[in-house]
Amino acid sequence: MTSHFTHLWRLLKWGRTLARHGALRGIEQDRNTPPPVRRLARLARFGARVPKDPRYAEAFQAIGPAAIKLGQSLATRPDLVGEQAANDLLSLQDALPPVPFAAIRGEIEASFGRPLEALYASVDEHPVGAASIAQVHKAVTAEGRTVAVKVLRPGIRERFNHDIDTYEWAAAHLEQLGGEASRLRPRLVIANLKRWTARELDLRREAASASELSEAMSAVPGYMIPQIDWDRTNGRVMTLEWIDGIKISDRAALIAAGHDVKAIAERLVNTFLRQAIADGFFHADMHQGNLFVLKDGTIAAIDFGIMGRIDRRARLWLAEILYGLITGNYKRVAEIHFEAQYVPAHHTVGEFATALRAVGEPMRGKPVSELSVGQMLDGLFAITRDFDMQTQPHLLLLQKTMVMVEGVATMLDPTINMWDVSGPYVKAWLRDELGPEAKLADQIFEAADTLKRLPGLIRRLEDQFPDPGGAPPPPPLPDVKLVQVKGGSFSRYAGVALLAGAIGAAAMWALG
Repeated sequence: MTSHFTHLWRLLKWGRTLARHGALRGIEQDRNTPPPVRRLARLARFGARVPKDPRYAEAFQAIGPAAIKLGQSLATRPDLVGEQAANDLLSLQDALPPVPFAAIRGEIEASFGRPLEALYASVDEHPVGAASIAQVHKAVTAEGRTVAVKVLRPGIRERFNHDIDTYEWAAAHLEQLGGEASRLRPRLVIANLKRWTARELDLRREAASASELSEAMSAVPGYMIPQIDWDRTNGRVMTLEWIDGIKISDRAALIAAGHDVKAIAERLVNTFLRQAIADGFFHADMHQGNLFVLKDGTIAAIDFGIMGRIDRRARLWLAEILYGLITGNYKRVAEIHFEAQYVPAHHTVGEFATALRAVGEPMRGKPVSELSVGQMLDGLFAITRDFDMQTQPHLLLLQKTMVMVEGVATMLDPTINMWDVSGPYVKAWLRDELGPEAKLADQIFEAADTLKRLPGLIRRLEDQFPDPGGAPPPPPLPDVKLVQVKGGSFSRYAGVALLAGAIGAAAMWALG
């Protein structure tokens, strides 16, 4: 187990880096920041040259790979870090200088136990992409197929593990402060980050995600996933079909090639809705660098390290919420929040519906160039505190991806109206899922499933109550050894630990 002193040393270095980039200034000004954290933020920036405008993305980039992933996670939490910080963190580039090819060759050969030449006829030594976790090289197999080879950076698993261990330690101490820190559940933020990165650090799981998504989207025209070369894939190396297309971010090149960028934008939005609402399994890293357009106009997606999954019950809630906001049925949206137990029962549906109306009405009927889904999410976050709403971890990735998809769609077609594009799909899906035929089918399946499980249910009734419903339970959190209190007051060691630990914990608090 990592010692308190090791955690403290790491947090002191990271806190100082954040301070030098002005990323802790907002903590001192936020009225919801606990006084101990505010004081420690001032201490962290003592003597540092602080820029006039905070540079959050640069700060996380300077700290290292695990911090880059943390920053991307925090970009989905304007309620936690503030709108200014969240917007800045959305620009965080997951890129680092490439590893020398000799080290990449060593990783490939060690992971397969074979020389590189036995696997590939040729490999381009210059990477086509170098991110915080892995880098990608173009190669040709012995059979003559052009492929992309993704290789983990040497030692990256170990570095991520010890950094996230310290994040858990800091988040646990921050949550012990209670109040707003407890409501925002920073430990869940780190738990989600840990799960996401665990998937990215095992390339077999990324390959499996790509394969699963490819099967789910096989019947959808105009969207494709590259095929996996399983014979040349393991935990540290993934080989997949090479994509030869135009980056979706190059709008001028798309127009020059004769593509209809408006149609591509609409297809991207509806493809995302198909994945998230209909299938409940979606590509959660749909930024501009991971999307290409092929010669025939097909959208090709790459990089499946971060995937989102939502169960059917939550998807129904989500679809009804979206459609209610699109049509202005704020009462129904409020009722769903209470049914899902997102809002505690001591509040009223009417009051919450009025708060939702204040968020939704300014957006209806306007193009995304004026108002956006991202702004809607910001507005929804703003009312969570008034209604004691806790963070729903199963929706974090969805919120992040919605903002990404909106950004790409807006870049392609600045006049696109996300409500108009998404409304027909959401309405049709709800009709299929909530119509009389769907309800009858659900009742038949539920009855058959209940009969099959009846013996086990009877046995369990004696020692537990049935699931009351509501939002999916949070994932189990790891045990964290906290700094101990002795004799009613902090010992000298505990005082130092809390002092330095809270400085680092401030990195996960209110950056805005």
